[in-house]
Amino acid sequence: MKYMIPLAAAFAVLATGALAQEFTKGTVKKVDAKANKVTLIHEELKSLDMPAMTMVFSVSDPAMLDKMKAGANVEFVAERVNGKLTVTQLK
Repeated sequence: MKYMIPLAAAFAVLATGALAQEFTKGTVKKVDAKANKVTLIHEELKSLDMPAMTMVFSVSDPAMLDKMKAGANVEFVAERVNGKLTVTQLK
């Protein structure tokens, strides 16, 4: 019974989408399809506690790179995946 309240609270957080990923705006600087990486000039990454800067990200799905061209404006979600900064979602 003592686990019911924390479990219910966790479910409520998930059900309301409070853990939904926040999209960040950026501009594609370079695409490296061979390495499955993209260089982005991005706004602050709040979920990763990073200021705005230019950096290289891996991509979780190489098909994302087909949608990215140098100079394009994108919205993306970045996460640490196996210790690497990775774009996991793209608008």
